[in-house]
Amino acid sequence: MEKYWNIFTSSFSDYGNYLWREMLHPSWGNYFYWLLGLSLFFWLLEVILPWRKGQPVIRQDFWLDGFYMFFNFFLFSLVGFNAISNIGVEAFNDFLGLFGIQNLIAFEIQSWPVWAQLLTLFVLRDFIQWNVHRLLHRSDFLWRFHKVHHSVQQMGFAAHLRFHWGETVVYRTLEYIPLAMIGFGIQDFFLVHIFATAIGHFNHSNLHIPLGPLRYLFNNPQMHIWHHAKRMPHRYGANYGISLSVWDYLFGTAYMPQDGRDIELGFEEVEQYPKSFFEQQVYPFRERAVVDDQLVESEKERETIPEA
Repeated sequence: MEKYWNIFTSSFSDYGNYLWREMLHPSWGNYFYWLLGLSLFFWLLEVILPWRKGQPVIRQDFWLDGFYMFFNFFLFSLVGFNAISNIGVEAFNDFLGLFGIQNLIAFEIQSWPVWAQLLTLFVLRDFIQWNVHRLLHRSDFLWRFHKVHHSVQQMGFAAHLRFHWGETVVYRTLEYIPLAMIGFGIQDFFLVHIFATAIGHFNHSNLHIPLGPLRYLFNNPQMHIWHHAKRMPHRYGANYGISLSVWDYLFGTAYMPQDGRDIELGFEEVEQYPKSFFEQQVYPFRERAVVDDQLVESEKERETIPEA
């Protein structure tokens, strides 16, 4: 247990030092400033070339989404996720060690050309995330967490990173084993992560930049806006692509009936959804109780109605 306690305590200081260095020392390998730069780039594009011209430059929940960006990518790890993740990885490796398994690497990807390593990591990770995204819509329990992301009613680049921390736990847990089976370096993951972040900002942005035939490969605002539509003919939605749209076309979940520039966004009763960051974090844990209370009240009302 002492080993795990040391991992837990050192993870806080290690990540705190990392974040402090990121903020103080801008560089080409610095994710903090890449995120800041990408955000400013897409925001300026939205100002210059807005798709929805009547949408305010500082749209609804702009600052809330900005806070979500830095919370989900930095602060959440600082307050414990990094420590718990490190313990989980170590415990899993110790469990494998009981069976004489030293690692899960099934493909020596480091011996491949760099472009092949990056492409494999990008495509595999995106396909895993596409499947996890579908799961978030199909599981009633997970949907309660994913609703935070769908509470956006005016779309902009920063909406990309408005999501509940519970999603991070689900994605990283389900990604771990498949990605651990290929041996890739931290620098490779950094490059893929930056590219995926840029596409994610683009998907959610207030922009109309036609991709031509590439729209069947890469996700884009005109496709992703329908994923956020308030009313959909499909119970579980459509257009689950994260970076790539090709999965939706291959598996029949693509949906673009018309230009979706001015469609209503969100879900039924989104207007009553909590508006503050803290309330949105606790609501998924309360929602089941709220629904149960409503059902009880409805049952009581029916019991008090006299029979005809």
